[in-house]
Amino acid sequence: MTQDDRGTLQEPQVQAMFDRIAGFYDVMNSVMTAGLHHGWRRRAADLAQIAPGDRVLDVATGTGDLALELAGRVGPSGAVIGSDFSEEMLTRARSKTAPAGCAPIAFEWANAMALPYADGEFAAATVGFGARNFSDLDQGLREMTRVVRPGGHVIVLEITTPTRPPLSTFYRLWFDRVIPMIGRLAGDPEAYSYLPNSVKRFPGPRDLAARMHACGLDVRYVLTAGGIIALHDGTRRPDPA
Repeated sequence: MTQDDRGTLQEPQVQAMFDRIAGFYDVMNSVMTAGLHHGWRRRAADLAQIAPGDRVLDVATGTGDLALELAGRVGPSGAVIGSDFSEEMLTRARSKTAPAGCAPIAFEWANAMALPYADGEFAAATVGFGARNFSDLDQGLREMTRVVRPGGHVIVLEITTPTRPPLSTFYRLWFDRVIPMIGRLAGDPEAYSYLPNSVKRFPGPRDLAARMHACGLDVRYVLTAGGIIALHDGTRRPDPA
């Protein structure tokens, strides 16, 4: 795995990396977050403000946990699509069974840079811990906005960097040292060195809100988990008359 002069991975490398780690991705998520990531996904699904019968898209769905949360909210009369560019992640997602009363979920291959869906097709589009892997963040946000109807929601759940000690000190220790060490134990140190680097490169909450606003969204955001997790909620503005 090689990095370009910005210290980032090229899109095919990121895709191959997620194919490679799909088998232990869920376990690593639980280890790295002490299981808290499920609650953060529930909160992201709440922010989407979806209702029974709605059609919803989860971009960069990975192994499908956020898509499952959404499916429970739109019910059997709704529909959820979970899209990802990693076939191995999608295979893991398809192996999961939704509880009774959930919407059917279609897990489909798609690149977030060019979503194969119609304008305004969805009541909401979400991305959980995937936006920092977009090869072009602004293009990914534009695509998510495009496929949501006016008044619908674009939700971005992402790790962010706390700035105040002692949490900032713990954060640096955890992400710069402990997570790469766990990655070595899991057999893929390069992938879990990429993770902290991708978080460092990702825009801070205010910058991300500005980028989402530029895509046609009215944005509010909240920090949780002591400032480690940011949830951005963008409401698509009406189309110009």
